[in-house]
Amino acid sequence: MAKATREAYGEALKKLAASNPNIVVLDADLSGSTKTSEFKKVSPERFYNVGIAEQNLIGTAAGMSLAGKIPFASTFAMFAAGRAFEIIRNTVAYPNLNVKIAATHAGLTVGEDGGSHQAIEDISLMRSIPNMTVISPADATEAEQAVLSAAEYVGPVYIRLGRMAVDDVYDDSYKFELGKGVELKKGDDITIIATGLMVQEALKAAKKLSEEGIDARVINIHTIKPIDAEIIIKAAMETKKIVTAEEHSIIGGLGSAVLEVLSDTYPVKVKRVGVMDTFGESGKPKDLLEKYHLTSEYIAKACKEIV
Repeated sequence: MAKATREAYGEALKKLAASNPNIVVLDADLSGSTKTSEFKKVSPERFYNVGIAEQNLIGTAAGMSLAGKIPFASTFAMFAAGRAFEIIRNTVAYPNLNVKIAATHAGLTVGEDGGSHQAIEDISLMRSIPNMTVISPADATEAEQAVLSAAEYVGPVYIRLGRMAVDDVYDDSYKFELGKGVELKKGDDITIIATGLMVQEALKAAKKLSEEGIDARVINIHTIKPIDAEIIIKAAMETKKIVTAEEHSIIGGLGSAVLEVLSDTYPVKVKRVGVMDTFGESGKPKDLLEKYHLTSEYIAKACKEIV
């Protein structure tokens, strides 16, 4: 069943409200959209709406972490990674505080809100900060488990969540492991490494390629930082060719992270599928994915170009 990762975030927060009394949740007047309202329903005394003040949101979360709380601070990805960047860097990451930033409405699939609200640089910004862990879940199951895992991990975490409902990749047997990529399909001809909702497109692309006699491996990198270098290097050694796919700028995101790993260890041919050096625009989410070439067809095309 299709479900947005932000919906799973709200459900995970409800579980944390019951299991951990040190969890607190903060929002910048967007709780209906970020789904932190689910936490407020069950634990209103631990929910804080700081208003439309994203820098305040992060600063307050930092202070609460120093008091022994585990704060989850939420707003749209554009405002979290963008407007609050300096506060995240200097007030959370520099002192290595235990703050979780769960940013929703990331990527082009914000849709009609347009280029001003489509965060396609947030992974690049967050992974460049020392001490920061960056997670980009593929579906609702992975998102819920990632949130629960982040609550147990001690240190700053950025969790990238989407507005649009996405198809399931995993069932209830899935076990999320921070920092470990997941091989979803074996293959010997080429490897597709994807993150977020592009994991679903990568699986579809692999199916299309198999019909043309190309055996594509598919790997989900849900933790962008620390990235699983081992699974990437193994794929490069065994398939010699890699395509990366992300709902993010090709500058500084998953593709860049994969290239960094391989350039230092085992250089191979890599093509990146993502948003080129441009802004998004207003439109229906699926239309935008098509226009900006973030679909299985374009992943398959990229694979065929280097096989």
